[in-house]
Amino acid sequence: MHNSDLLFNLHDKPSALTSLIAAFQHMLASFVGVITPTLIIASTLELSEYTPYLISMALFVSGVGTGVQTKRIGPIGSGLVAIQGTSFAFISALLLAGNQAKNNGGSPEDILALLFGLTMAGAVVEIVFSLFISQLKRIITPLTTGIVITSIGLSLINVGMTDLAGGFNTKGFGDVSNLGAGAAVLLIIVFLNTSSNHWLRLSAIFIGMFLGTIYIAFADGINLQHLAVLPVIAIPQPFAFGIDFDISLFLPIALIYLFSAIETAGDLTANSLFCKQPTSGPLYLSRIKGGILGDGINSLLAGTFNTFPNTTFGQNNGVIQLTGIASRKVGFYVAGLFVAVGFFPVVGGILQAIPKPVLGGATLVMFAMVAVGGLKLLANHALDRRSSLVTACSLGMAIGVMMVPDALSQLPVWLKNVLSSPVTSAGLTAIALDLTLPKMTDTDPSVLGRKDLLKSD
Repeated sequence: MHNSDLLFNLHDKPSALTSLIAAFQHMLASFVGVITPTLIIASTLELSEYTPYLISMALFVSGVGTGVQTKRIGPIGSGLVAIQGTSFAFISALLLAGNQAKNNGGSPEDILALLFGLTMAGAVVEIVFSLFISQLKRIITPLTTGIVITSIGLSLINVGMTDLAGGFNTKGFGDVSNLGAGAAVLLIIVFLNTSSNHWLRLSAIFIGMFLGTIYIAFADGINLQHLAVLPVIAIPQPFAFGIDFDISLFLPIALIYLFSAIETAGDLTANSLFCKQPTSGPLYLSRIKGGILGDGINSLLAGTFNTFPNTTFGQNNGVIQLTGIASRKVGFYVAGLFVAVGFFPVVGGILQAIPKPVLGGATLVMFAMVAVGGLKLLANHALDRRSSLVTACSLGMAIGVMMVPDALSQLPVWLKNVLSSPVTSAGLTAIALDLTLPKMTDTDPSVLGRKDLLKSD
């Protein structure tokens, strides 16, 4: 379907059945993305006791957040079908904070209180940032954003590979059976994504994880005993685990919120384009500002209702293209579906039972694609000598702190916590160099060479 062929425009009202079918496709495209960060964080920090409830809250808040973005309450929200979900970008920083709390003897409740406190504090940063979008464009550029997105993907690959091999500290870590199952899921997802059938591409991750889970269920069995003790209904309870805060652990998360806001601006620009809405001018700028403000408000709600930072999902733009339905009515249906599913912990309990190799095979692809997305953004930025130097130094810092974390052991605690995150190491390096290195001139040999190459094409 061509981008401009819309069956229903933004303010049209398709029938209930049409809206429900389109909403289900949006939910299918984003469901795995919404629950996977929670699965990873809960598994890595050994929070299995609370995993079903955390997943329920992730789904509930995604629904509420989607409704806020779609409805556009005053200045809050974009007024587009902008699906909200738990952000992958914060996983590494949240794991860093959670592991520190755990190493300090914190209980699971203490860990969650800290993570939700950091989530709420960071949301305030994004809310304030939304008010100064135009003034901060000099700092957050396509170059720095591309570097940060690439480093986010790179920093998470370790998590995906660990799960693919069986999961952290598991008895059969690295078994051939684990590696084979994880690799099979990965290949299924990759091959389905190359299909010319839009529905197969849209459902690739869901199908890959489903088939992998079925295979392991028949081969080794899956323990579902924990479902028997789950409550029938999960009641959203504000601050169920209390609230905590640590300034030294807050700085990495605050920086990621800034880059997440810029990524949201890009996703909303694409959404506006596919919905045949303006991509420049007052209405467009109002949507971007409202959308980023909505992201911040929704992340504030996320911390309040016991889940992790939210962001606008980009994959749902593809659903708009595919279905040709840009109606806001569909956004309200998506919101209702997520909220309804979020009330039932059994959904989270079933998802908790997904075998680690299956989860790893799927997330390894997703995380690597995040890194590739950042590289695409960098490639579109025309990498001259200056930009190449900024990119090389920034990614070098990111990979360096991942490979040799002890290199930072002698730094003050607050600085060590900031730089221990590959994302913040890369982002701070990129911003500092982009602000201080002199700009390229038209007389620079690398610029002239690139112009000649473009002419020859």
